[in-house]
Amino acid sequence: MRTRTLTLSAAACAALLATATLPSHAFGTANPRSAQEGSVSAASLLAKVTSCSQISSGKYRTDDETSATIPVCGKNGAVFWKADMDVDCDGQITSKCNADTDPWFQDDTAFHQSNGQPLRADSLPYVVVPSTSSIWKYTSSGIKGGGVVAVIYNGKVEYAVVGDTGPTKIIGEASYATANALGIDPDPETGGTDSGVTYILFKNSQVSPIESHSAAVSLGDSLAKQFIQNN
Repeated sequence: MRTRTLTLSAAACAALLATATLPSHAFGTANPRSAQEGSVSAASLLAKVTSCSQISSGKYRTDDETSATIPVCGKNGAVFWKADMDVDCDGQITSKCNADTDPWFQDDTAFHQSNGQPLRADSLPYVVVPSTSSIWKYTSSGIKGGGVVAVIYNGKVEYAVVGDTGPTKIIGEASYATANALGIDPDPETGGTDSGVTYILFKNSQVSPIESHSAAVSLGDSLAKQFIQNN
């Protein structure tokens, strides 16, 4: 998130020096599939989120300098919002995600891989949810770490997981891998898109292990079909 406080631990700096030695087959580094993913079309999903039944107590900004115009909306089996996409590169240090490529880089994510390591933003599609506040508490809506998200942009669907939390007043952020798969510039400093992204988060879902993108696609496709039937 471009509005994050610039913090970088000493451990992150040390790890950055070792980036070049990270093997390409390191844990959780499988490349995401190209969108479109699954059998449910973007148009079919978007047709179910044309109107908003607001469940958040207030609205979110997309960036610090914008006004608060984005509500969290409720549907049977899901919550959704329509916003921009800032690029999150937090988590494991790689050649694409580090303190040199991302001025707001942090070497951790709110939710971790099954081996305890932070998520890897450049290879795992994940979405950032706002941290709990008076506006909205994501856990009260059945949203949890590892939950499945259908991210829709420009006629494409990419399945991701809830992987990190962000500022309490800002919404609209996903990992480098999510942006890249959807054809959005994944540069964490200059990339992203200002609008046109729909995030549908399926309630009470959880991918295990969280770092398995193929598991997210499989579960996401099943939940998307249910979502279409129930709304």
